[in-house]
Amino acid sequence: MLSLVREGSCEVSCQRKKIIAGNWKMHKNRHEAKELAVAIAKGVAHEKDLPEVILCPPFTSLETVMEAVKGTPIHVGAQNMDYRDGGAFTGEISPNMLIDLGIKYILIGHSERRQFFGETNASVNLKLKAALKHKLTPIVCVGESLDERENNLTDAVIRRQVGAALADLAEDEIEPLVLAYEPLWAIGTGKNCEAAEANRVCALIRATITDHFGGGEGNIGEQVPILYGGSVKPSNVAEQLAQTDVDGALVGGASLHAHDFLDLVKAGQESIRSLIKA
Repeated sequence: MLSLVREGSCEVSCQRKKIIAGNWKMHKNRHEAKELAVAIAKGVAHEKDLPEVILCPPFTSLETVMEAVKGTPIHVGAQNMDYRDGGAFTGEISPNMLIDLGIKYILIGHSERRQFFGETNASVNLKLKAALKHKLTPIVCVGESLDERENNLTDAVIRRQVGAALADLAEDEIEPLVLAYEPLWAIGTGKNCEAAEANRVCALIRATITDHFGGGEGNIGEQVPILYGGSVKPSNVAEQLAQTDVDGALVGGASLHAHDFLDLVKAGQESIRSLIKA
């Protein structure tokens, strides 16, 4: 898939993929999950120039959704995992268990995990290392709180979270990495970060990744897909996807209804087609 990347003051095409990912959070029982997954699968059938479409249902519906989208271009991700391979850790799910189901993607460090379940920068780093070790594709979430934004700490928080996530990793290890910018103040609130500001922060994430690995000609940050998440819906997604540093969306509420989510996928498709024509 095509995206745009800057090289100095120039824009050049690259193979950064477009992604539309739906995080169902703690919604949908198995029957509801199957209905939703089947409806989305029908909606993308026979379509061309699709973004990477990812569904992240609750653990209880992972196998159901995997079966429902079998043979389609849709991928399935999990919302969380433990970094350990197994052991006496009641209530946890290991990378091996997800791999056994055929899961490809894993959300790491979602703001709700950080806010409500004690997820830290250190645990995000451990989970990222485990995901890479087990060949899972990690979507690492970063973002500031409303208080941090109002106190002009957004950039410092983003740099700290990205740097901590990448600690002790080598540049050649992070090739599968996806980042998601999810400002806490925009998640589930109806407050969408203005597209230009979302783009600015995504560009900051790229620069932080590159700087973390010492810069150089490789410019690794430009190769990492970065998504925006936070009250994304059909009415605002096109503006977000039109930004040069926003490669897709990580969607909550709008992913729970097939017609809304398919509108987001269509916006991703149109973004790809506009880049192909350019």
